[in-house]
Amino acid sequence: MADFSTFPTYEWGEAPEGLVTRRQLREMDLSPGGHGPVAQLRCRRCLYYPLRDCTRKALLYRTDVARPKRVPTLAQELALDRAMAARQTCPLCHRRYTYCLPLARLGSCVPCHDGTPADPTTYTTPADGPHDQALAA
Repeated sequence: MADFSTFPTYEWGEAPEGLVTRRQLREMDLSPGGHGPVAQLRCRRCLYYPLRDCTRKALLYRTDVARPKRVPTLAQELALDRAMAARQTCPLCHRRYTYCLPLARLGSCVPCHDGTPADPTTYTTPADGPHDQALAA
């Protein structure tokens, strides 16, 4: 784990122009591009307790060296969709749910496990073809 104690520390709302958090980089469709953080930002709560050591510091990255975030290829999106389908599809009823199923614990979806009726808004019915989901790219 890196030691960030030597980094410049800024209070909430006082970071200089050109330094943003990782989440803000993502909102701008950028990534750090292999460059590490250059400063840290104390959380909003620490404004009221300036002598306390902040435990929720955000790391700040330079926007001038950030690169455009990578766009996955169709093959990568298909692989991710298949991986998620394996986690979201019940092996008994073959419904694909909108959330990951507790397959390791129950071995199936909750409706198949205990007989409760499934909410139709939480799953899609099995399709004839293997690629029924639309990809983003």
